[in-house]
Amino acid sequence: MNNQLFQQARSAYAQKDYQGALEAYQQCLQDAANPVAPGEAGQLHHQIGNCLVKLKAPNEAIQSYTQAIADEAYDARGAVHYNLGMAYAALHDYENAVQNFEAAVSDAKYDSSYKAYTGMGNALLKMGKSAEAGMAFRNAALDEANPDPTKALLNLGVCFMALNRPADAVASYESALQFDMQPTMHNRLYANLGQAYVATGQMQKAVNAFEQSIADKTYFLSDSASVDYQRAIAAVAQGTSEITQVMAPVSGAAPAAAGAADTSGIDVPADGSGMYAEQDPYGTQAQPSPYYYTDPYGPEAAGQYDTAAADDRFFSASDEELEQWSRGVAKQERKRKNVGLKVLVVIVLLVLVAFGAGVFMYTQGWGYPSQDSVVTQLFADPDNASSLYSAEVSDSSAASMTDALVKDSAPTINAVEKSMTDSTAYVTASTEGGGQMQYKVSMVRDMIGWKVSNVELYFPSQN
Repeated sequence: MNNQLFQQARSAYAQKDYQGALEAYQQCLQDAANPVAPGEAGQLHHQIGNCLVKLKAPNEAIQSYTQAIADEAYDARGAVHYNLGMAYAALHDYENAVQNFEAAVSDAKYDSSYKAYTGMGNALLKMGKSAEAGMAFRNAALDEANPDPTKALLNLGVCFMALNRPADAVASYESALQFDMQPTMHNRLYANLGQAYVATGQMQKAVNAFEQSIADKTYFLSDSASVDYQRAIAAVAQGTSEITQVMAPVSGAAPAAAGAADTSGIDVPADGSGMYAEQDPYGTQAQPSPYYYTDPYGPEAAGQYDTAAADDRFFSASDEELEQWSRGVAKQERKRKNVGLKVLVVIVLLVLVAFGAGVFMYTQGWGYPSQDSVVTQLFADPDNASSLYSAEVSDSSAASMTDALVKDSAPTINAVEKSMTDSTAYVTASTEGGGQMQYKVSMVRDMIGWKVSNVELYFPSQN
């Protein structure tokens, strides 16, 4: 292998010149004067895959990583499998992602198993396999090589809440407290812990945890967390700091029914980031039809005097006939005017009725596009749903919410709570692996339609 060219490629990669590094690695691979030895081909394909990931070409990266694995002499196979898992996850192919993460942790030479376990847990959550995801996060937390088990413990707590095991979630969150963490992570941890305390009926502890999460005024509770906070405050104010648990925190308890009514949930992803944010690949509206009005001066207008002989009869008619004729004309004139007035009144009434109906429907949360339509579009193509988000939602927040969505062309909309200015939809989406994920989609009024303001995972874990 041309070592000089290889070092040039590594230097270009370090300087973030990924295209230059890619070209140099490819030249090194194709250099006939310096053929690559067994093991070196795998190394080069590994590095080429890394460059392709940085250049946002996951399909091509997968091809390169696969070639790297084909070189049996290359001994960094665990890292390559991890990168393959991340590339498949970026393409939402979670089954292949999980298979590669499993291959990574089975490699005894791979010393960053916690990364593969974390990726595996995220992929399994996407597939609706909360129990399996929990095992993966547990392994990530227990890996002695993991320099920061906090995120794994937070996500483990999320899995326990999804499995209707809030007491175990409390234990997981409390375990995370012993580690140093950034303020944002610290606040999110206490918010999740507060919700777990509410689920186990420990209301005073819940109040304390929620207040801890918002103490520095930089963190804002989600809608579901705010509801739980108010419930806890009300319980404590009534002199009940410990109440009957709203769900049994028993290990192995059956998950709550999917259709159960609930106003609670959890802040996820627990670490505040997208599940597959960019990682270091090293594992490293017809005009209306015109109205036609009958001519009021037709034959019926003059009674026994038709309009063709009207002028002659006028000069020869008797006074009595003239009076009768005059009364007939006057009557028809009034009729003509009344017809116009009636038409005007009808039009005005129709407009008022339509306006009133529109106002009523508006106040009842109706709009176009409807909430159902917005939700269906959101899940049908999450990656191209930026136009569905409210202008108040930042790009980073929209990206984070999109990352948490499961693509489903026909999601089940379980219920929609409507009001004039905001609405909330509870949705169940099916994953590619046959699992189900439940979401709470908050929307705000946008002219006559609706826009998404927030998306969060929803766990029917309490009444």
